[in-house]
Amino acid sequence: MGQRIMIVGCDPKADSTRLMLHSKAQTTVLHLAAERGAVEDLELEEVMLAGFRGVKCVESGGPEPGVGCAGRGIITAINFLEENGAYQDLDFVSYDVLGDVVCGGFAKSHQIIYDW
Repeated sequence: MGQRIMIVGCDPKADSTRLMLHSKAQTTVLHLAAERGAVEDLELEEVMLAGFRGVKCVESGGPEPGVGCAGRGIITAINFLEENGAYQDLDFVSYDVLGDVVCGGFAKSHQIIYDW
C-alpha cells in the first residue's frame, strides 16, 4: 500500500524476520556487536535488510539462553537504530517482543518505542 515499514525482532532467537527475508536468519545487532567489540563499530546497512515489498528488517538478538538480560539487548539495539537514523522516513514500526522478558530494562525499551 506504499507504506514505509520496519520490523524489529526483539527476541534472542532472531526469527521474527525470517519469512520477510526468505531465509533462515539474519545477523543480529548484538551478535555483530559482540564480534566487533562494540555496537559503535557497526553500520546500519549490516543489520537492516530489505525484505518482502521493501519492508526493513532488523533483529536485535540477545544473550545466550540463561545468561544476561534480553531487555538490555533490546535497549542496545533500539538505541543503535535511533542513533543511526533507522527511524527516519517510516510510517510504521512493528516490534516483535518476546512475551516473557521480565527484567526492568525492558520497561525502558517501551519508553524508547513510544517516544520516537
